[in-house]
Amino acid sequence: MDIQFTGYQPIQKGINAMQLVFDKVDKRLPQNKEEQINIPFNKPYMTGFEQKYINDVLSTGKLSGDGTYTKRCQEYFKMMYDVKECFLTTSCSDALEMSAILLDIQEGDEVIVPSYTFVSSANAFIMRGAKIVFADSRADHPGIDEDSLESLITEKTKAIVVVHYAGVACDMDKVMDVADRHNIYVVEDAAQAVDAYYKNKPLGTIGHLGTLSFHETKNIVSGEGGMLLINDDRFIERAEIIREKGTNRTKFMRGEVDKYGWVDIGSSYLPNEMTAAFLYAQLEQLQKIQAKRIAVWNRYMEELKELEVLGFAQMPKVHDYAVHNAHMFYIVLPDHDTEERLRKYLVSSGVKAVFHYNPLHNSKYFADKHDGRVLPNSEKYDNCLLRLPLYTGMTTSEQKVVINKVWRFFLREHK
Repeated sequence: MDIQFTGYQPIQKGINAMQLVFDKVDKRLPQNKEEQINIPFNKPYMTGFEQKYINDVLSTGKLSGDGTYTKRCQEYFKMMYDVKECFLTTSCSDALEMSAILLDIQEGDEVIVPSYTFVSSANAFIMRGAKIVFADSRADHPGIDEDSLESLITEKTKAIVVVHYAGVACDMDKVMDVADRHNIYVVEDAAQAVDAYYKNKPLGTIGHLGTLSFHETKNIVSGEGGMLLINDDRFIERAEIIREKGTNRTKFMRGEVDKYGWVDIGSSYLPNEMTAAFLYAQLEQLQKIQAKRIAVWNRYMEELKELEVLGFAQMPKVHDYAVHNAHMFYIVLPDHDTEERLRKYLVSSGVKAVFHYNPLHNSKYFADKHDGRVLPNSEKYDNCLLRLPLYTGMTTSEQKVVINKVWRFFLREHK
């Protein structure tokens, strides 16, 4: 599948100009040494306080959820995000499932979801009986095509799920304008977007509900873990009940009722207190972690941007309204064959580079349920997007090995 990139034109000066660029790159990058290279795609970062806080939990004997560290994590986000309420959950998937319950998704309701996303973005709503209507990605970014939303809305549309891919904001003014005019809910799947912003507003705080992930592949981690952000007062009380298996146990623990019982549907969405303690150790050093990641991201962009000038790859797009969080660094190759050959070359060299999502509309589970629309940009990113290693503790020397390998692949390809 050949792709015509948008937004730039490759140089037309032939192999001599190309060789000048390669020579310049060659001089600024070190020669790779012969020793064994082993650069993982991801490596969870430890602040040094995780074990201390977990031991603190163990010493109290209070291991179940909603203890001291859970409350500290929630208060941190309430203050940092200025959000009406938030609830720590066992995963972002669980936060999305809670969102579907809170929005009272019923059999036959339609929910618009980007096809190029992780399965949880759709699964949470399918489990409530929704019909998923998949939206395409933008031509310049894997995020949802905001301009396509209006055409996907019917009288059955109940919600729009936007995914802030790579921690880069969707155009939330466009999304909220469409939703407001049609009286539709908006859920922000901000799994990759902790401490990322849209026009100075934290991602996850603009729609009616937002969700975060603290999976070990994210910027801030707790192994597994997530959070539900509530930006609409009417959902707060019920969210507390749903999260506690459909009971009003939290009110009982606060002394607001004499006994608690089953009052609604729900499940066990509370993480244990050790998970919360681990997370809190990370949150204390959020700014340090983000600074390290942004330095890595910026170095990739600076050292690889000439790939776009040459027409070899498309660089990540960060829109003017977005402040990203350096969650990932990817390049988009012109076709699947080039992507596959570069990925295999890097992996064989000891550099773990990976592709990303298979579009959900083409998945084994959903292909026969899709309405048949072609979603060309989602398929482009499936075929052509390659993610390079990026983790908080990545050293400059490790990163330069990756950069060097990428450039040497293209030098070999275009000699």
